[in-house]
Amino acid sequence: MCYRPPWVNKGVRAVVEGYLGTLTTEERTLLHLLNQQLPSGGWEAPAILTQAGISAAVHIQRKHIPRTLKRMEKNQLLTVAQRHIPGGKQRKRVYVLTETGTATAHALRDKIFDKIITVNGSTVPIKSLWQPSQPILELLAHIDDGMVYHDQPLFSPLSNPEGTASIDAQHGETLVRRMFARAWEDGKITKDEQTLLNEVVEFLGMHPERARRLSNEARKDLKIPPPEEVYFDMIVQALEDGQIMQDEIDLLDTFRVAFGIDQVTHNKLVQKAVEQPLTSEHYATYAATVKTAMLDNVITADEHAMLRTLRDQLNITDEEHERIMNELRKK
Repeated sequence: MCYRPPWVNKGVRAVVEGYLGTLTTEERTLLHLLNQQLPSGGWEAPAILTQAGISAAVHIQRKHIPRTLKRMEKNQLLTVAQRHIPGGKQRKRVYVLTETGTATAHALRDKIFDKIITVNGSTVPIKSLWQPSQPILELLAHIDDGMVYHDQPLFSPLSNPEGTASIDAQHGETLVRRMFARAWEDGKITKDEQTLLNEVVEFLGMHPERARRLSNEARKDLKIPPPEEVYFDMIVQALEDGQIMQDEIDLLDTFRVAFGIDQVTHNKLVQKAVEQPLTSEHYATYAATVKTAMLDNVITADEHAMLRTLRDQLNITDEEHERIMNELRKK
């Protein structure tokens, strides 16, 4: 079940950078689920097989994953079961590959492993760096889009405790950090606030240690946003693709009750969110590039030409470019 405002069309969808960004969500899902088996007994299953676990591992927002999983199930690449997740309150849908899906994933893995990359000036196939105990996506996160291997990953999924999250996952991290800051306002987190935070962390598929780090950062920084700002952020992210899924509606309702946001304020914030200017699909990627160019507060002629070319390739409008520049100048 979802809510789709009739006046909302298409929102931002951040992209995954590096070599992983050249793979589709379905391909990343195949690699993530490869060699994952449901434990015998028909009762429990690891969280990495849930929608939240898959979305966290493949670097895509939770709300976008059901479409991919439904398509894969329809194409007989996946099988679905209901299992209890350790630490969870109820059984959830979990996903494993069928024989066809496993064969497809193996073929994809072998094709990728034969690709040649540069490591410390030498060229080697990707498979020479892989250890069977290492998740394939974790290995590929070390490779940039120029097929150069880096000792440190370019980003890590939210399901990992450490590392920098991908652009898409950073939206979730920002929201959780702001929610922790709000909860720490009076020096402690109440049971109700912790319950809400746990629901958001579980919804995002975020590793508990990563959430704990964000909590500590928020507590030390204590730049406490008004609850309306945090709630507005939640609405904006929920409306990103023009629809609010039922589990997002539940989270919004829980937050609204916990922080005393009345219906009038809710309606006003929803209206503000849907009236925000829509942005191009690659807006976040372009904004990150402009931010890098502006680190010295000057955009050179070469950088200006590069950004012009990038705008054409990513279909970024001049108005969007000016909006990004104005936002950077205010900081």
